[in-house]
Amino acid sequence: MAQTAEGTQAAAPANTGASTSGQAAPGGKVQSVNVVGERQTNRIDRQVYDVKSDVSSTNGTAADALNNVPSVSVDPDGTVSLRGSTNVQILVDGKPSAMLQGDNRGPALQAMPSEDIDSIEVINNPGAEFGNEGGGGPILNLVMKRSRRPGGFGVVNTNVGSAGRYNSALNGQYNTGRWGVQGGVNVRHDGRDSRTETERDRVDPRSSVVQHSSTSGTSTGLNDSAGLRGQLTYNLGDDDTVEANVGYMKRTNDSQGVDHYVVANDGVPFSDYLRTRRTGGENTNSTWGARWDHKGAKIGELFRMDLRVSSSDNASEARYANDYLIAPSRLDPSQPFSNVDADSLQDNASKVRIVDYTGDYERPLDSGAILKLGYKLIDTDSRIDTRYFDFDPASGAAVANGRRTNGFEVDERDAALYGSYQWKLSERWGALVGMRTEYTHMDLDLADSDISAANRYLNWIPSAFATYKLTPTTNLRFAYAHRIRRATGQQLNPFVIYQNEFNESSGNPNLKPVQTDSFEIGYETKAGKLDANLRAYYRADRDMIRSRQTVVNDTVLLTTLENGGSNRAGGLEFTLSGKVTPKFSINTSGNLAFTEQQQIDLLGGEYKRTASSLSVRGRFNYELTAQDHLQLMINAQGKTLAGAGYREPSSTLNLSYRRAITPALNLVFNVTDVFRSQKVETITDTASLKEHTLRTSAGRIAYIGLSYRFGGVQGGGQRRERGGSGEGWRGAPPPGAGPGGPGGFGGGRGG
Repeated sequence: MAQTAEGTQAAAPANTGASTSGQAAPGGKVQSVNVVGERQTNRIDRQVYDVKSDVSSTNGTAADALNNVPSVSVDPDGTVSLRGSTNVQILVDGKPSAMLQGDNRGPALQAMPSEDIDSIEVINNPGAEFGNEGGGGPILNLVMKRSRRPGGFGVVNTNVGSAGRYNSALNGQYNTGRWGVQGGVNVRHDGRDSRTETERDRVDPRSSVVQHSSTSGTSTGLNDSAGLRGQLTYNLGDDDTVEANVGYMKRTNDSQGVDHYVVANDGVPFSDYLRTRRTGGENTNSTWGARWDHKGAKIGELFRMDLRVSSSDNASEARYANDYLIAPSRLDPSQPFSNVDADSLQDNASKVRIVDYTGDYERPLDSGAILKLGYKLIDTDSRIDTRYFDFDPASGAAVANGRRTNGFEVDERDAALYGSYQWKLSERWGALVGMRTEYTHMDLDLADSDISAANRYLNWIPSAFATYKLTPTTNLRFAYAHRIRRATGQQLNPFVIYQNEFNESSGNPNLKPVQTDSFEIGYETKAGKLDANLRAYYRADRDMIRSRQTVVNDTVLLTTLENGGSNRAGGLEFTLSGKVTPKFSINTSGNLAFTEQQQIDLLGGEYKRTASSLSVRGRFNYELTAQDHLQLMINAQGKTLAGAGYREPSSTLNLSYRRAITPALNLVFNVTDVFRSQKVETITDTASLKEHTLRTSAGRIAYIGLSYRFGGVQGGGQRRERGGSGEGWRGAPPPGAGPGGPGGFGGGRGG
């Protein structure tokens, strides 16, 4: 994956340059022009990675694209982590999206086509322009493709995969005069079967009896998704542009499986049964927005207003049936049937709606400094509704399970103001400082009751960045940012949620935000022909949202949440990328991390956990011929802390091959997880609880397909190329536009 960045920066980039080449038709008329540039590897506050050059981008997903970014990991469930931390915000064009909130994020990333993504911005220390909604931690910003090249062009991709998988996408655009329109549609039939095995030993603190339980189960089923997006742009005049955009995605959530549960006390069998599960449902995501860009009288003076409205609706139904080999007398004394030989049904419905309105103003000063001011108003409404029914084995009547039935709503409203000042201190020093203030008001309502609560608070959030130019090819970078992480709707929900026969969970409506301070020092240079980066980072969290486990009955553990304790994390991160030879290029990275966490054991005692891990990944591209390209991607994830335990190391290898049949038609073949080595293995080892869980997913998934591009640039006029997508506004970026999308300083804006 190529790493790119563009835009104004206080200190000059470590390396710049550009070249052009063209072909002339008879008579001297230029038929085509290629613009090739070495763009900045890093920015003062972020790194930007170009995903268009990936061989597998035409049939991959957003999860695949993220998995190719240094220090980012996406597991088979869609859980995203950055530098070992799962506290990661994911934005789309600098804005929060309802489809990437909560439990919906993983499936949405696995359904979103990577073909729609232009670049991915990694912002480990977010500045003042970025809000704290959606997590408040480091940010991964998906910058979607935007283009204003004159004329029309498009691309169609069609791929078929193993076990009946397939996907197809059509994207195109047309620009003429003041008007521009672009959009696309896509369909996907995909998924991964999985197998999970769990062994648990729990020591009763009163009797010292050891209870052993084991679970083994499978989940199968491929799901369908379809989406569309559209964007209409109009230049009102030389200084104003308006834009409207819409998006829609729908996917199914069907699966089936069988789980085998065995429970024994001191070696004596207590229960043994099979639990059959059939799940069906669907998820619908929609978004629409409007934007106005205005260019001021002063060169570089920009103002933008942006409105985005997104919603996500999830509905699912799970039917369970137990077949007992050994049935206990009562599994749960609070229930009339104790679930013995009974069927059960769980209905889940959730909805998230986000209204995001921002304004951003940027003005270059006579001194050469840049002043930025902005505001943000955002309303996030989350609703969660769960209905659980047990069926009487004698009469077949459905009886509501009061413990597992609940409804909950959170309405969070945030208002923010920010300002930043960027200036050049000397020929070598550049700096950027910012301050953001956020006011938060939350209303919490429990359905089917008169219980409600409210919470409000004000936070001041500073940030600072600096760059020092050691040599023409070497930079030092310094960064500091304070962030807060608010609890999600699921974390605030006080009701009990059924996970499986051994686990339940509930949230806490009184959770406070986690306070985080992060620091980073970066060293960037050239190692021969290669770009080399080394970063040291440190992060301190306080008022953590941590889990506490309690015993519900002989077989069930309840996990709740509370504030308390602190975490520390730090490490060294490196990247090495570039062309080793004219035909061979590499993009390698590694992260040596240390983590310290304070946790609570099953008996309520506090303890401290530490872990060190080394994660490496490499992406190797070789040009076999002018028409054939081979790509190898290795990802090795080291040991990390997870919940009350830790996750064992894992590794994967992916292969991709692309052949240019004609200048417009490409054949693409790729295989993910070649050795079927991808797994999620977690271990908990405390005085009262020992648990081992291993989840494996279907590997060695192959896709083969065709990618065809049609149309092209027409007419003269100025234009600006951005890799394969391009972007221009009167021969320059649109007002406020950064690398690949909206956002002025640093691409997508947080507002």
